[in-house]
Amino acid sequence: NTDKPLPVVAMIHGGGWGGGNRTFFTGRACDYASTGDYAAVCVGYRLTGEAKWPAQIHDCKAAIRLIRARAKEWNLDPDRNAVLGGSAGGHLASLVAFTGNVRTLDGDIGPYKETSSAVKCLVNLCGPCDLTEPITNHPRMAKPIAEMVAKLLGGEPADLPGVAREASPLTYVSKDAPPVITVHGTRDSFVDFKLSQRLDAALKAAGVKSYLVPMLSVDHQFNAGAVTLGRVKQFLDMYLRDIPSEISTEPIPFNDAVTH
Repeated sequence: NTDKPLPVVAMIHGGGWGGGNRTFFTGRACDYASTGDYAAVCVGYRLTGEAKWPAQIHDCKAAIRLIRARAKEWNLDPDRNAVLGGSAGGHLASLVAFTGNVRTLDGDIGPYKETSSAVKCLVNLCGPCDLTEPITNHPRMAKPIAEMVAKLLGGEPADLPGVAREASPLTYVSKDAPPVITVHGTRDSFVDFKLSQRLDAALKAAGVKSYLVPMLSVDHQFNAGAVTLGRVKQFLDMYLRDIPSEISTEPIPFNDAVTH
């Protein structure tokens, strides 16, 4: 299509920080790359069975630094980069986006320690933004989800309040955060939809462009439908390709929000 360096989308998988792998977003990555408008990278990170916090964010930020440092070699535009994540990956993607200029979470992995890990925009798919309190009160899911959070942090949030705050994207929301689109099912039993409402309000209060797209009656597990994917693509096109757009935050009905 063109020899012009491509904008790049880095995709971070979910799995409760203890499962999943970077192949989860392979299909979506291929969809973006096949347009010829984007490059896409699937990011892996150490799971909680191998290492506890902050290993996960260190790995994700090291991946962004690697992409930026080798952008010329790979014909990528280092300054037109997005991070996209789902669930636990949405949590990590949000942390990456909000701490681009915060060195405390950079870690010292890889040879590109002086390269920035900043990104131009964030796509957050139902990622939890606050680990200081339960992320769901769903009667069936509350206990297993709380156990996943405790395994990430190395203990109960109530016993490790400083660690829980450090691991919460909300902690780092500031006027320097990049634009954000958050897509979340209103009946999410893993991550309460109210958390995304809180994140959206905090971003707007800080003067950050934030779009919260509710998917009506959708639970945590979903295969995004054409309407949902269309709004995400509009967002990426606007912030990575300078294509002006009016992105709707109208709730998406169930049948349009998911594929069947």
